[in-house]
Amino acid sequence: MATRQSVEEYIQMAEDAIKYAEEQFTEAKKQEHYNQEEYTQAQQRLEAAITELGKLAHSGNPQQKDQIDRMRMQIQRVSNEMTIYPHH
Repeated sequence: MATRQSVEEYIQMAEDAIKYAEEQFTEAKKQEHYNQEEYTQAQQRLEAAITELGKLAHSGNPQQKDQIDRMRMQIQRVSNEMTIYPHH
């Protein structure tokens, strides 16, 4: 079973990844292709967060799984927006 602390740590990591990605997405809209490296890094952080949360969900209790699933959906939303945006 996942500990409350480990769930909180991974949720915080995911929130940080979302915040960073949203910042890079905003910059991309302003600068177009000039922040490509940071944009790609933000997308990679989102993917890593999804992967880690997926692993954690397997050992969580029902409440933790729900919290993790909600966070994964938020990450996926941001990731989809970044993928769809014509950033080249």
